[in-house]
Amino acid sequence: MTTNYKFYKVEKKEAVAWVFLNRPEKKNAMGPDAWTEIIPIFADIDRDDDIRVAVIAGEGKDLSTGIDLMGMAPMIPTMKNWDMSAKGKVRLFHDIFPLQDAMTCVEKCSKPVICCFHGYCIGAALDLASACDIRLASEDAKISLREAAVSIIADVGVLQRLPHIVGQGVTRELAFTAKFIDAKRAKEVNLVNEVYPDREALLKGAQDLADEIAKMAPLAVQGAKEVLNFCRGKSIADGLEYVAARSAMILPSEDLAETMTGFMEKRTPVYKGN
Repeated sequence: MTTNYKFYKVEKKEAVAWVFLNRPEKKNAMGPDAWTEIIPIFADIDRDDDIRVAVIAGEGKDLSTGIDLMGMAPMIPTMKNWDMSAKGKVRLFHDIFPLQDAMTCVEKCSKPVICCFHGYCIGAALDLASACDIRLASEDAKISLREAAVSIIADVGVLQRLPHIVGQGVTRELAFTAKFIDAKRAKEVNLVNEVYPDREALLKGAQDLADEIAKMAPLAVQGAKEVLNFCRGKSIADGLEYVAARSAMILPSEDLAETMTGFMEKRTPVYKGN
């Protein structure tokens, strides 16, 4: 099933939801629709019991060249009007929160999310990718935490999330220089898990990984994501207490019984998420 939005195209294929940034004529630059549509899209993915994994990619050659600064003017009137007043700055402060929510909704989605880097992956595209669980890339990927080059601070999540992925040193290097890195370097610093020769191979690799995840017990996969998200910035003791409580929520389960039955019958278990 395919649903077309103004900016996104969502294709649900069996257990996988493909979320395509769909403005290839503008290199998938992210205008207002990119920020408002993503929240209901991922709310739907979160609610849909048939979907177990989501994949984000871009139509055309690029994932995205980042925020469409000119196109965003209606959404951020303070920037459009160059309002330097104290009241204008307070308004801008509050205008940033919905943009942050657009990235956080991906992180909070209970289903694992895979992001595909191909072509340009700049600025807000890296914010989006950092909110995902797993990142893959094609060899032509050109990745940049670009905000320092356009006189702004990255303020919708990448500076908070990227250090947990690549560490403080690499994050600071990328943030301070706005340099481009290629897929090879991205893999070296653990920004991406795998590199593929081209976009076609990348999407196939994402599909294969999504299928592999989808075969696992969904309650366990989603629980693991929740625990991993919770444990960032927490002590080991806090994490252990939380995972004990989280495990107690799903045990016993029909899926666990299916695991045991499958083992005894020497067959692959078929999980229903119950």
